[in-house]
Formats: sequence, C-alpha cells, structure tokens
Amino acid sequence: MRDVLGRLKALPGPIRVGVLGAGTAGKGLYYQAGITPGIAAVGLCDKVLAKATGAAEEFHRPYRVVETEDEVEDAMKAGLVAICEDALLLARSPSLDVLIEASNDVAGGAHHALAALEAGKDVVMMNAEADLTFGPYLLCCAEERGQVYTSCDGDQPGCIARLVDELELWGFKLVMAGNIKGYLDRYANPTSIRPEAEKRSLEPKMCAGFTDGTKLCVEMALVANAYDLATLRPGMLGPRCSRVQEALELFDLPAIREQGKPVVDYVLGARPYGGVFVIGYCDDPYQVRSFSWMPAETGKGPFFVFDRSYHLVYIEAMRCVAEAYLDREPLLAPRAGLKTDVYAYAKRDLRHGERLDGVGGYTCYGLIENRERGGAGTGRQQGLPICLSEGVTLARDIARDDKIYLDDVLYDPERPDFRLYRLAAGLMASLPAGLRAKEEGPGRETSIGQAGAEQARVAQTAEEPAKGDRALGEGP
Repeated sequence: MRDVLGRLKALPGPIRVGVLGAGTAGKGLYYQAGITPGIAAVGLCDKVLAKATGAAEEFHRPYRVVETEDEVEDAMKAGLVAICEDALLLARSPSLDVLIEASNDVAGGAHHALAALEAGKDVVMMNAEADLTFGPYLLCCAEERGQVYTSCDGDQPGCIARLVDELELWGFKLVMAGNIKGYLDRYANPTSIRPEAEKRSLEPKMCAGFTDGTKLCVEMALVANAYDLATLRPGMLGPRCSRVQEALELFDLPAIREQGKPVVDYVLGARPYGGVFVIGYCDDPYQVRSFSWMPAETGKGPFFVFDRSYHLVYIEAMRCVAEAYLDREPLLAPRAGLKTDVYAYAKRDLRHGERLDGVGGYTCYGLIENRERGGAGTGRQQGLPICLSEGVTLARDIARDDKIYLDDVLYDPERPDFRLYRLAAGLMASLPAGLRAKEEGPGRETSIGQAGAEQARVAQTAEEPAKGDRALGEGP
C-alpha cells in the first residue's frame, strides 16, 4: 500500500484510536495518533491516571476524565480525549474504531483485546507478551468477527515483517529472520539494571526484561509463529559480531536451508544497533551476477543478508493502524499458531516455596523453544511459559539456569490467563494430571480441569478478572 498518507487525508472522518497504557510506548502512540492525518487519538487509559492526564497536558490536548460508558461517549462527542483508569471503557466504546493495547499487563492485555474484538474493534498489539501468549486465540476471535488483529509496527517483529514481505516479493526464499541485540546479561534484575533504566526513562523491571534476553525471545517467537519458523536451539545461537554482514559466515546457512524450515535468530553486538535483518536465498545466475555490481553489501550469493538499521517504535506505528482499518490486513499475526514459545529458566538458585515474579524480575529469564520439542508435551516435558510465570509458587528447588517445568510449580489452573493459554495453544486435553494447585484459602486444592470446556467459559474470562488480577498495567 503505497499512498497510505494520501488515503488517510482523503478520509471523510478520522480513524478513531484508543490507547491502553501511557508508559513510554503508549504515550508515544497516543502522541503519534494525534499528529497523523486521518487518525484521531480519542481515548487514553492507564491504571495510574496521572500518567494519562500528564500526557494529554504535555501535548496540549483537551481531555476529560471519565468513569462510565456514557461519560466516555459524551467526552468524545465534545471533541475531548476520554481519559480513564478502566481499560474496558475504551475497549467497548462505540465511538472507537481501533484499540491499541500498549500496557505491560500480560493477562489484562488479552482481556482488553478480547473485549475490543467482541465490541467490533480492530486490535493492534504493542503488548508483545500478551500477543505471544494469547495471540492465536485472539486472531481466531478476530477473524470470526471480521475484525483485524495484528502486532504493531515499529517494534522489531513488525520491522522484520516488512523485510520478509520485501524479500518474498523479490522472489528470494527466506532462510533466517534476525534481530540485532546490543547487550545481553541473563541475570540482570530490576536492581542491577536501575541506573541504565533511569538513563532511558524505563521502568526497571521492563529494562531487565530487555537486558536478560527475554524480550528478544518473545519478539522472535512472534515472528516464528507468524511465518512458521523454528529456532535452532533454546534461546537461539546469537553469535557475537561487529557487523550484521558477518551473519553470512557465522551461521551454517546451507544446513539450515537443507533442513527445509527457515529459522529465527540474532547477532550480538553488531552494527547497526537496534536493527533487524533477514537472510534470503537465491541461486538464479542472473540475480547472483547482478549483486556483483550493486553497491549494497548483501553478500555474494546464493545467501544474501538485508538489514534495516532502526526500529522507531511508536513513530512508525500508524501505518499498520491504517492498513488494518483501510485494507483489513494485519501486518503480523500468529497464523502458524504457537509453533514456538518462551519458557522460564532460573536466574539464580531458587528455593521451594518461592513465588516467581515474571518477565524482567529477580527469579527467571525466558528462552524461545520449538513447542513440539521443548514445551508442548505432558508431564516433565511441559515447560512453564514465562509470560504465565508471575505469581506461581515453586514446588521444589531449581538450580540456576535450569528450566522450570509446569510440574515444578503450584498455580491455579482456573486462573484466566492459564485458561486462555490452553485455548491459544490448542491443548484440548487436560494439562498434566499430576499437577495440583493451591487456591486461596487454607487446605483447598484443585486438579487441572479438562480444557474441553474452555471455549464455553472464555467469555466469562473476559468479564471477570482473576483473583488479585491487576487492572491495567503500566505501559512500556
């Protein structure tokens, strides 16, 4: 779609966008929606109301704090930004066309997205953890209703999707979709990373999730699940190099191509920092000869590397909003299902009875794995997805760097995020029979229920948050 801007300018009325989360990314998305022709930022939500009102005041946009559905509609009709703490007020608003989920609440992100889809909205996900964990189910819900569900542009997965589309348009075969990671410390935690987080105006736990590689793995799992790709080993290979072009020598590309399935991976420390790349295959003699005189440093063939030196997060996000609404097309969606997932590994020696604290915390980091090999089995073979790990309790000691399995933990199988995950993963049989979960209250235990009843109960999940579930997480 070449003339996105022209088409937006020609619209009789703007695409009305609501943003959930007013952190770094959400605030930027709210700003960008407000300056893009043909798009209007009509709502902003955060559990910390002052963050949302502060953004509106910083950008000199008139707003009204609202607490009911009627107040939302009245504010929007008056040309005011509707600002609220309750995400569902925006998700269900009749005056909204597109909802952008940019909170950092994994379970809540799915809750909000599902409510928006049920209310006839298109959904754009800037919440990578929720997108990975529940995306296949949310995509199914969207397509059943004629809505669009897509990952957001501007983050690495969306930027890689643009490169993959270009590569295939040229007639090349995809061999690798890649990320460029600047620094990696698997054991980073919110305390150790705080000085760097403060420099970047990031919440320390979020910054730790970037630094320990969990976010990288989540992003590459999103790409793998969109294009039916694999990882060569848990966590990917990630060789260190100084320039991305060295990837042509550092990976055994003939062996990858011979195995018949493209892969996701990354390089560490390479220029351009913050970039992404793809490696394609073309053995056509004419094409290979042509690259000998072209100025691009892409390789000599038959393997070629193409990189993009930046990702601009919110700045370039409105293109995929426009494509979703105008063309009914997602930029990136998990059409292959949960072919990969990101599983929890111990950041330090963990003790029986400890409560895990999720992505970017003190207890675990995440590694991407192929589900058929690393996590989709039963019993000891079923790993704990790190995006579901917050709040579960260890049933045994775990040594540092050991993988954490579902039967290593106690948890409530009826927690809405676990229930919805079973749907997303397509697990229509019960989870491991030996699992038991302690519910709130003394002496009460439940076994994992049959997942066959999940479809009938998922609507209730959207209406009733889990016990102790947070409302709207602070956006990234």
